[in-house]
Amino acid sequence: MEEVHVPRKTAMRDQVLAARRRRPLAESAEDARLLAQHLLAAPPVRRAATVAAYVSTGREPGTGVLLDALRESGRRVLLPVLLPDGDLDWATYDGPGTLVSARRGLLEPVGPRLGVEAITRADAVLVPGLAVSSAGMRLGRGGGSYDRALARVAADVWTCVLLHPDEVGLDVPAQAHDRAVRAVATSQGVQSLDPLSPGA
Repeated sequence: MEEVHVPRKTAMRDQVLAARRRRPLAESAEDARLLAQHLLAAPPVRRAATVAAYVSTGREPGTGVLLDALRESGRRVLLPVLLPDGDLDWATYDGPGTLVSARRGLLEPVGPRLGVEAITRADAVLVPGLAVSSAGMRLGRGGGSYDRALARVAADVWTCVLLHPDEVGLDVPAQAHDRAVRAVATSQGVQSLDPLSPGA
């Protein structure tokens, strides 16, 4: 069963990445501003003292404005550090000047490492992705890093994937190790994907 989904996931990744490469760069800054605005207004983020997030790269929805706004509002922001085995360690975000280039074209915080369990202390968790289904099944890049991280997050913690509007509601194939998210945020707003919790 698991093997059947792999070619479908690979094909979907290729399609989404190709579409992202065609996205006009001119729209990126405004989309990032709108994304930050919607997330900062979302009740789970407004209530959060600690937010786990990430530094966007390439044509991902931009998180730079969001990260700085979260930090300036007094929230603690945790950012991932990719470990050699593909798991995620975490460190506190202390501003754009404290990010350094890392493997796979990533930017990572230079602060003290807090351990893989640090994500369990976040009140809201924002994750990257390529697509999400209406049931919250998220398509990642295939490394499994975020599936491992999300497996440590309690079921009642708000988890949200950040996407472009046309990447929402796709038929994402699910495998046993995949972890669903409870919401999706785009430049158009925040939408709940959790049928038990209709409000975002």
